[in-house]
Amino acid sequence: MIQLVKRSISGDADAFLELMEKNSLAMYKVARGILDNDEDAADAIQDTILTCFEKIHTLKNPEYFKTWMIRILINECNKIHRHYKNFSRAEELPEVPGQDMSIEEFEFKEMLGMLDESYRIILVLYYVEGFRIADIASILNMNENTVKTRLVRARMQLKQEYTSAEDNIQKKRLQQKKKKNREFTGIAEGLQNIRMKI
Repeated sequence: MIQLVKRSISGDADAFLELMEKNSLAMYKVARGILDNDEDAADAIQDTILTCFEKIHTLKNPEYFKTWMIRILINECNKIHRHYKNFSRAEELPEVPGQDMSIEEFEFKEMLGMLDESYRIILVLYYVEGFRIADIASILNMNENTVKTRLVRARMQLKQEYTSAEDNIQKKRLQQKKKKNREFTGIAEGLQNIRMKI
């Protein structure tokens, strides 16, 4: 990867394209951690690739390429996010998962949707992209303790959401079981009445 970065810095367009291809999934996951839909994520990624292409010659340490790229991506996502904060999207239809989406991608989006906005990106950077807490603090211009605290809170929130979802499933199962028992009792009483008449 570092060789690709060095070749990209020296102006090799093919190396740059390969570098972007290798990082496309990471960029998508980070962008979806901030933004609400795939179209906005794609816009942020496209702007990030353009900015990286224009400014890669300014990167002094090739080993920090990914951190540098993710910081640019987060800035692009935040620009889009700020734009929509001032603009109502009530007319937009809810996003329906595409048929070509894998179960893992769907679960990933569902999980992110459960979290508060301030926790999403930290969770993605830490668990999905494997950044260290110090790197995340640097990317987000945050104190390391703040990153740690948000990680803990994100885990707690996920646990609460899953526990709540499991409780709801158990309640529904219990209600269905009671309903079936009542129906069975009603059928049994009906049969008993029929037998008595015969």
